[in-house]
Amino acid sequence: VQVVESGGGLVQPGGSLRLSCAASGFTFSRSALSWARQAPGKGREWVSNIFADGSTYYADSMKGRFTISRDNAKNAVYLQMNSLKPEDTAVYYCGVRRLGSPRYDYWGQGTRVSVSA
Repeated sequence: VQVVESGGGLVQPGGSLRLSCAASGFTFSRSALSWARQAPGKGREWVSNIFADGSTYYADSMKGRFTISRDNAKNAVYLQMNSLKPEDTAVYYCGVRRLGSPRYDYWGQGTRVSVSA
């Protein structure tokens, strides 16, 4: 299983970024996918999940600003982030929960997002 995130960078407060995650080595369309983040000096924080049926869930602080989506034809999951705040600064990770697995057991190396003026 391979999981590779991309799309991070430096953005001003109020700006937008779209993160991408390319995954392979498993049945993508039947798997659940997750985004989590880790801010400097803090623990990992769950951001959003998307399931095989397309249902989505978000942490409260991201609702209305972040949108998770998937493209099964491309084995990719995305995180559109709008109205970014300095507190969104973190390394963002993409995780995979394969069909039949009880947990998200594969994670990428992360992509860094910095929100600063």
